[in-house]
Amino acid sequence: MNDPVTPASGDAYIALLGRSTWALVNAYHAVLHEKGLRPERVIIVTEEPYAREASIAAEAIGTVSEGYGFAPAIKTEILPEADFVRAGQTIRSLAGDLIRQGFDVAIDITSGRKVTVAGALIAVSVAGLDIRHIYYLAMKSTDDVAKPYMMIPHQIQQIRDIMEDAGARE
Repeated sequence: MNDPVTPASGDAYIALLGRSTWALVNAYHAVLHEKGLRPERVIIVTEEPYAREASIAAEAIGTVSEGYGFAPAIKTEILPEADFVRAGQTIRSLAGDLIRQGFDVAIDITSGRKVTVAGALIAVSVAGLDIRHIYYLAMKSTDDVAKPYMMIPHQIQQIRDIMEDAGARE
């Protein structure tokens, strides 16, 4: 097998990590598998109590990406706990910088805690940033889902793109 290469897709992926590392990794896997995204950069944003899980998530993101034949640059950003304003400022700044560098930005809110998700979405909206995708892995049941994406029955999970869904209803 060839070594994974860094993709030249122009995509960047910001994943919000809360209590469930599985939710973050499975949403990422679903986006690769079902949406065909191959981000050049992945940034995992979490709060201080989940900093240890962020390094585990980063390793898993690397492994999943390798399975699809590419190797994105992965970094983590640690926020203070339950700081709505700081979460918004940080994610707005990250997304804005990536957009200025020419990246199409996706944000995954699946695992994020409400305070981080709300802060992020309000801040990027108020700033008028062109976020291309907002992903959410919807589960019909949370029973027995703390396992790899491919081991969860397809009929109980669906990767949603809130930006696509909103555009389809206009």
